[in-house]
Amino acid sequence: MRRAQAAGLAAIALTDHDTTDGVEEAARAGEALAIRVVPGCEFSVKAPWGELHLLGYFLPAGEPRLEEFLVGTRAARHRRAEQMVARLQRLGVEIALADVLREAGDAAVGRPHVARALVACGVAADINDAFGRYLGRGRPAYVEKPLPALRQVTDLVHAVGGLALAAHLGEHGSEGQIRSFQEQGLDGLEVRHPSHAPAVEQRLTRIAQRLGLAISGGSDWHGDTELGDAHSRLGGLDVPLEWLEQLEARRAKALREVVSDNRKDT
Repeated sequence: MRRAQAAGLAAIALTDHDTTDGVEEAARAGEALAIRVVPGCEFSVKAPWGELHLLGYFLPAGEPRLEEFLVGTRAARHRRAEQMVARLQRLGVEIALADVLREAGDAAVGRPHVARALVACGVAADINDAFGRYLGRGRPAYVEKPLPALRQVTDLVHAVGGLALAAHLGEHGSEGQIRSFQEQGLDGLEVRHPSHAPAVEQRLTRIAQRLGLAISGGSDWHGDTELGDAHSRLGGLDVPLEWLEQLEARRAKALREVVSDNRKDT
């Protein structure tokens, strides 16, 4: 949060993969620094091309239904890391699960942590090299991730009062595909992202406008060691505060509709 303040940010979303750890602490720090904090999480779900990342915004940390789901997801991540390490060992790579878990720290373990361990062990020159040689789809240590259906996660996000937006769709974001996602509960699109060229952002924004979807943007900052085409430095993208205000208005409307429906049922 101090980094966000130094970057001149008025608001920040904390959306780590498969965990809400740190959200409450960030909110307290943000309040002291006069920075709005959007509590969230990034999920992985099934998509026709393999995997779609889904941003859940306005998620209450500690909500039992959400936490039960995330505990299961993190357990699956741990099993996948074990399988990747076993494949690397069969290839003759001197790496242990403890090396990967050390890189992950308190985060939900994933391929980037395996990649960092390979770099730390001197097996790969950098993270891109680790993915290109070992961990990318079709590479010898790649293990398919077990993924929930989009509808399962959007239902969960809505049940706890949040919004679900597709992250960094890039060229996968055809209007027909996005319309299908919308029918499965998608609320919006992350249109501004380090990996999106201006033409991609403009196309996704036009689709969102036609379909009545929300829009968002973000740096996808994973720390200073993981910049490049897919990530930017914290505060590295100009995301209008108006977009957040529109998201907040959409969420408030959805919550009012839920209250109204509940009253009708009773």
